[in-house]
Amino acid sequence: MKKNVFLKKVLAAMVAGAMLTGCGSSTAATGAATTSAETSPAETTAAPETSKEAETEKAAETGAAAETTAEESSAAESQEAAKSESAAETEAFGDTSDGAMKIGSLKGPTTMGLVNLMNEVENGDKSGYLFEMQTQPDVILGKLVAGELDAALIPANLAAIAYNKTNQGVSVVDINTLGVLYCVTADESIKSVKDLSGKTVLSTGQGATPEYALNYLLEKNEVTDCDLQFKSEATEIAAVLSKDPAQIAVLPQPFVTVAMAQNQDLKIAFSLTEEWDAVSEDSKLLTGVTVVRNDYLENNEDAVKAFIEDHKASTEKAVSDVKGTAGLVAKYGIIPKAPVAEKALPQCNIVAVTGEEMQKSLSGYLKVLFDQNPKSVGGKLPEDGFYYVK
Repeated sequence: MKKNVFLKKVLAAMVAGAMLTGCGSSTAATGAATTSAETSPAETTAAPETSKEAETEKAAETGAAAETTAEESSAAESQEAAKSESAAETEAFGDTSDGAMKIGSLKGPTTMGLVNLMNEVENGDKSGYLFEMQTQPDVILGKLVAGELDAALIPANLAAIAYNKTNQGVSVVDINTLGVLYCVTADESIKSVKDLSGKTVLSTGQGATPEYALNYLLEKNEVTDCDLQFKSEATEIAAVLSKDPAQIAVLPQPFVTVAMAQNQDLKIAFSLTEEWDAVSEDSKLLTGVTVVRNDYLENNEDAVKAFIEDHKASTEKAVSDVKGTAGLVAKYGIIPKAPVAEKALPQCNIVAVTGEEMQKSLSGYLKVLFDQNPKSVGGKLPEDGFYYVK
């Protein structure tokens, strides 16, 4: 019973932190842009969530030293964090035998790099992995905390939150997805971040990584008069663009591909990942990482190493065999139609970056977020032990 109470406290603290990450005030940003946002249900509850976080975080940290050696969690993606578990959809694939490594992932770009491995296990060409795909990341959080999952593919900053909220109970083993954010518009004068001077840009993710990434890039390019206007959902922006493609927006894949299919005038003006690379030598714009529970890692290091290699092979095939991978992306329901998946895949920046390169890129990225809002990474930067570089 005591353990269950503790798990609930950690879960509450993590969800509160994720809510803040998704809905936080823009006052903590760099100030490179003038920021305005349309009110959403999540934003209207930001103040109560902040006080809730303070209460639950204190409770969780009180018991952390005694009970969190084997506990850790991932966090929810932005505004989906607070949705109920009953609304979640769970899909499991693979080896159901005892001893199989249990891997959780979100239904999106981070799982696209896994589908080739998932298919191999389902076909019997490989064994030892049970994959669980979720639509709600707070479910992955709860299962990691409870030890029901051994590894998970989650947003990069939320891995840092998990590390900080669980007394260093999780290690990151690879970067699985680089940036998936793109600037789209029919305005042919927009070709780089510098061209956003004096413009209005629509985006999702106020108080989350899209806002932090945009502000970082605007600051680095000395753009001080860009008006960022935030919507609560990417679908809202896609609807605006369908009516007026001359508007400028930042969207993630696969929404970019879907929006462009709906309006032939829309074009990708630039990739935020490439713009980031142009101004930063010490970091990369990231989307997802793979984390492993430390108690599982300590007892099953060979299995973890084997998974890292299998994951790498799966991501390489996602890049080299786009059409075949797109069919699997559709098969597993990540993107319903294979032709759309085939167009989106090359823009999703699927990778498997490990070792010192992973540590350098991820630590630099987290430092950028920390400088804008420490709570976006759980209040402090993770120590070196967060990075599995063997």
